[in-house]
Amino acid sequence: MNEEFEKLPENIMGTMDERPLLMKLAVPMMISMLIQALYNVVDSFFVSRLSEDALTAVGLAFPVQNLMIGIAVGTGVGINSLLSRRLGEKNQKAVNDAAMNGIFLALLSTIAFIFVGLFGAHAFFERQTENPEIVKMGTDYLRICCVVSFGMFFDITYARLLQSTGKTKLSMIGQMVGAITNIILDPIMIFGLLGCPKMGVAGAAVATVIGQILSSFVDLYFNLKYNKEIQFKLRGWRPSGKTIGEIYAVGVPAIVNTTVVSVMIYGINLILIAFSASATAVMTVYFKLQSFIYMPVFGLNNGMIPIVAYNFGARRPDRIRRTTKIALIYAFVIMAIGLALFQLFPKPILSIFIDKPETMAMGVAALRRISLGFLFSGVVFVLCSVFQALARGVYALIVQIVRQLVGVLPIAWLLAKTGEVNNVWWAFPCAEVLGFIVALLLYRRVKRTQLDKL
Repeated sequence: MNEEFEKLPENIMGTMDERPLLMKLAVPMMISMLIQALYNVVDSFFVSRLSEDALTAVGLAFPVQNLMIGIAVGTGVGINSLLSRRLGEKNQKAVNDAAMNGIFLALLSTIAFIFVGLFGAHAFFERQTENPEIVKMGTDYLRICCVVSFGMFFDITYARLLQSTGKTKLSMIGQMVGAITNIILDPIMIFGLLGCPKMGVAGAAVATVIGQILSSFVDLYFNLKYNKEIQFKLRGWRPSGKTIGEIYAVGVPAIVNTTVVSVMIYGINLILIAFSASATAVMTVYFKLQSFIYMPVFGLNNGMIPIVAYNFGARRPDRIRRTTKIALIYAFVIMAIGLALFQLFPKPILSIFIDKPETMAMGVAALRRISLGFLFSGVVFVLCSVFQALARGVYALIVQIVRQLVGVLPIAWLLAKTGEVNNVWWAFPCAEVLGFIVALLLYRRVKRTQLDKL
């Protein structure tokens, strides 16, 4: 089987110049993630037109949605890292095993969240608010997203398989299909246009899952037709505990990373809703808006992971160092643009979602204060991607725990004691500085113990 693998031309991740290679892999993913961010914002835009309570309901659901995405993406990071390393080693059987076991894990994740949606959605909202309207809208929204989550889990898995072999343009097309579908269906299903019944907040969830399902079918087709470096064979295949363990060696820390984020968001929502529902709505809007800044960096990171992992397997540390340096420069530029936008134009940006003067004032303070941490977080994201590519996902987890739990929540809780909601926003840049320091220290360790020994 490895003889067949040798007949394929050497993968571009080991031959192409690093700068154009990173752009070739990252730009399609950056575009697809920007589109993903766009339809998240479109969701919130239309939901905000229903009421502030509707926007709050969607915001309170975000920790569970983020957890779902985190499990899918974290597993995908593990698949991506393992598969790319095996490509670099030219081990065809291990490449196939990584792909097939990854698809199996997507199925298990879907089953788990069907149960969460059916039996946990209502209780989740009742623990956060006593407002019956928010509880009802949020439960309907979250239940649909969980019960029909197979599109999201399989789509992310299939997209990661394409990314692992450098076919990021095909992955981008799959993401665009789902995003455009969601954008078109959102107003139709939320407001009952073109003969569709008015579904309110639930309509946003239905539009989302339909888009995810279409994306998964498109990405599956691309894998079967164009991803020749992976052989998808069910005959004789069995789940492999060893391969699943290798996937989750990187994937579990990445999943826990997102779990930590979900815990942070849940905790922040509890802190803010004690001030007012408007404060929670502002946090919801901020998370939607920050995705426009963070998503391009995440796309950049997704582009660099297979390059770093492949060249680690191929024992080429010089290519790893150059790729990391280039990614750090690009991430810094992206985050600097985001910082400038949030500092200079907060009102025009927020006016898309907010019209109440008191909520607007709160939102302006939030954007200006939280965005002060952007430059630090850009560096953190790139270094954490290096950790994941080198199978040091635990390091990425440590950084995330410092940022989100050791940093944001305790500081936000203390600042809330001042009785001024706008003081809470300072917790975010403070936490980014802490994460930045820890990430640099851990990268020095990785350089000394792994890269310098290749």
